[in-house]
Amino acid sequence: MTSKASQQHIAALRLYFPIATKAKVTRFWHHLSAPALAHHLLTVAKQANIVQAMLHQVSSGYLPGERMSHHHPELTGMRHPQCLELLDTEERLREFMHEHAEELRKVHAVLFLCELPLGRHRAAHATHAS
Repeated sequence: MTSKASQQHIAALRLYFPIATKAKVTRFWHHLSAPALAHHLLTVAKQANIVQAMLHQVSSGYLPGERMSHHHPELTGMRHPQCLELLDTEERLREFMHEHAEELRKVHAVLFLCELPLGRHRAAHATHAS
């Protein structure tokens, strides 16, 4: 993490959306098969230098207004939920949400503000243990 980011509180942005959600068409070939929203958001998060991004596998769950869904390796429903989690400072995550607002209309977003970054906790714990 950059020194500027380590001086600010870390935040987690969780994006929930159906597994079949597609990103907007940006290239000619996308008209034949638009990229999955999860892959697109991972790619743009990396390009935006977001500190960490993880796509969580959801075994069971439901999104607002949807039925319960269970993951099966051979057959997963189009509305099965996915969760993409981004970690960075609150400011950078809000900038990311603003820059990609059109794509994020398709998701249920939750921003978690963390009170104590783990890096500081580790340093304090190591000092205390000595």
